[in-house]
Amino acid sequence: MRGRPSWRRLRTERGRLTALYGSLLLLAGGGLVALVYVLVGQGLYASVSGAVRTVSPAYVVRSPGPVPGRTLAPGCPCEPAKALPPGQAPSAEQLRSYAYTQNLSDAVTDATRHRLLMYSLLALAVFAVLSIWLAWWMAGRVLRPVGVITETARRLSGENLDERISLDAPPGELKQLADTFDAMLGRMEQLVSAQRRFAANAAHELRTPLAVQRAAAEIGLAGDPSPEKVARIRAKLIGVADSSEHLIESLLLLAVSEQGLESTGPVDLAALAAAELAACPQEGLTVVPTLAPLTVSGDRTLLGHLLRNLLINAVRHNRADGRISVSTSAEGELTVANTGPVIDPADVPGLLEPFRRRAERLHTVGEGAGLGLSIVASIARAHGAELVVRADPAPEGGLTVRVRFPPTDEARTS
Repeated sequence: MRGRPSWRRLRTERGRLTALYGSLLLLAGGGLVALVYVLVGQGLYASVSGAVRTVSPAYVVRSPGPVPGRTLAPGCPCEPAKALPPGQAPSAEQLRSYAYTQNLSDAVTDATRHRLLMYSLLALAVFAVLSIWLAWWMAGRVLRPVGVITETARRLSGENLDERISLDAPPGELKQLADTFDAMLGRMEQLVSAQRRFAANAAHELRTPLAVQRAAAEIGLAGDPSPEKVARIRAKLIGVADSSEHLIESLLLLAVSEQGLESTGPVDLAALAAAELAACPQEGLTVVPTLAPLTVSGDRTLLGHLLRNLLINAVRHNRADGRISVSTSAEGELTVANTGPVIDPADVPGLLEPFRRRAERLHTVGEGAGLGLSIVASIARAHGAELVVRADPAPEGGLTVRVRFPPTDEARTS
């Protein structure tokens, strides 16, 4: 605000608030001065006249009515100090005394009113200056949190998203605004960190099969390899190409699900789950299906991928002679649970991020890229569903994944 012309200061929020507060305070002071002046002026003549007559009594003729411009207050000495008998005319001395009393009352009343008006205007001028200064100070005090928020937002960049306002102020609207801004910064920091991790992990995952292919071609096919060796290298290259293709398809599916749903329709989730169960290799595991009728609104293809990823994850991370439970309920809930290794509950949120695994990657066949649960979470968000993942305790271990879909129009009607 320093160095800025006064006319430009009025164009700021602080200048507008100062003008508003100052005007209100000035109007209140002017109204108070006018009210005091009117109330004092109404009974002033009667009070002064009664006081003068008390000190200097005079014989006066009864007034036939109220004197124009003068108001006698109730209970004031409105009668003469000594009334003359009926029919007796006042003497010259009595007339002079009456005129003296009236002139003295008028002079004192006018002088008092003038002095009251001058002092009131002077006090109003001082009050106006103080009110403008007080309004300027109050406006700056009120807008200080807004300035702190503005400065923090101006300093923010991708490198210092960990900075917070942490406004030290009493509860109120501006405190809520600062806390909301801090929460937004926290979410932005998480999103930027997740994006950076995703880019780094995706680059690593895409670079690994290329390195394997190059090593197989340069080392395995060096010299004059035998037909058997060529066949092994060929199978290896095909397997790496299949893994790369699966990774790229998973990334595309993740991108598509993040964009939301283009078209929706009723999907029989129980029938879809039964079909995916029949197509999923169970490898000696015990499958316990409890499929109650359940129809949801969504994209059938994406919901099929959701079920497929849940079942593949349950099979891949199970144990020998383990169990898989798949259930649907009429309340709109899909549940897939599996036995397996005991997982720390603190590690569960990280499993929903792309390329995050429970253990380090071993680069074995069928290991996966760590996108299964992240794709499930993305498809659930696209359908407005709530995803709940819980780590089961020992001795069973494993995960329980629940997807709660919003009720359809038919369910709301029923």
